[in-house]
Amino acid sequence: MYEEITDNELLDKVSDNELATEALFEKYRPLITGIAKKIYYSSKVSGVEIADLIQEGMVGFSIAINTYNDKEDASFYTFARMCIIRRILSSITAANTKKHQILNESISVESISEDPSTKENIFSDYDSNPEKLLIIGENTKELIRDIEKELTNLECEVFELKTAGFNYKEIAEILEKDPKSVDNAISRIKTKINKYLKEKE
Repeated sequence: MYEEITDNELLDKVSDNELATEALFEKYRPLITGIAKKIYYSSKVSGVEIADLIQEGMVGFSIAINTYNDKEDASFYTFARMCIIRRILSSITAANTKKHQILNESISVESISEDPSTKENIFSDYDSNPEKLLIIGENTKELIRDIEKELTNLECEVFELKTAGFNYKEIAEILEKDPKSVDNAISRIKTKINKYLKEKE
């Protein structure tokens, strides 16, 4: 019944038609399951079941349905994928009882080598140049908000996965992107963080 209707048309019907919500979930179930499986098999976290990650992905998708604004630049597909990834990563972080390294440790992009093989260390520790360090404390959410305002949709997804501990090859697999495009995105993120840090000096 809803096969020929666009995502935005279905979203318009969600508030007063439960079948529209069911149609969206059915349409996006393969994406949710696919992302959950790829993150599950790429992550090093133990004690997390694939079924739990799929369920968290469903929750993330529900959030996407309820918060998507079609006036934004991102399509619903792009927005939903980001919500799914974030929700799954949040559940893994909680299960692993660790916070993103970028959010609770001293960081400097000055320490990053230009060698592509070391770009996965974009958010690594650095302690030899205090004036260049970004000390993250109570301003975690503000930091994320500020940085992500400067990132494209792809860069936001890469940023989320990179700070969760995935390397660029794993990120490429999860996002179904060429590793080179992810590597380039990491380079752009590095440049933007550099700019952000300099503006905060």
